[in-house]
Amino acid sequence: MKAGFDYPGISVVAMCHDGKGNYLLEHRSELCRDERGRWSNVGGGGLEAHESLVDAVRREIQEECGAIAKEIEPLGYREVFREVDEKPYHWIAFDFKALIDPSEVSICEPDKCTEHRWCKIGEFPEPLHSQFPYFLEKYKDKL
Repeated sequence: MKAGFDYPGISVVAMCHDGKGNYLLEHRSELCRDERGRWSNVGGGGLEAHESLVDAVRREIQEECGAIAKEIEPLGYREVFREVDEKPYHWIAFDFKALIDPSEVSICEPDKCTEHRWCKIGEFPEPLHSQFPYFLEKYKDKL
């Protein structure tokens, strides 16, 4: 059985920022599982067994960009319904805002990410991950 396909998966999604209005985005490589060639926020993935949501956010940020989250603020949650490889996909995403130090950022998963870019809201490059516009709209007053 596979999370997201055979039963709803649980994930965390971080919106990393520098405390000065800049947000860290990643360009997804052609080797990514899905949403190839699109821009997305950094620090998201599945919750592991016996792991708290906040610990998962810390782990995902460190795994993806090498930074240590200084502050983590819960934003809310979303139900994510979409298709991956023409199969229905369902995840419950717990969303967070995380303060990180830009000097700690590096590409830690070069097979999944080709570039990191710091951007202000409204200046994000295209195309965006299919779920990113929903995330931005839902939390526009909290970012």
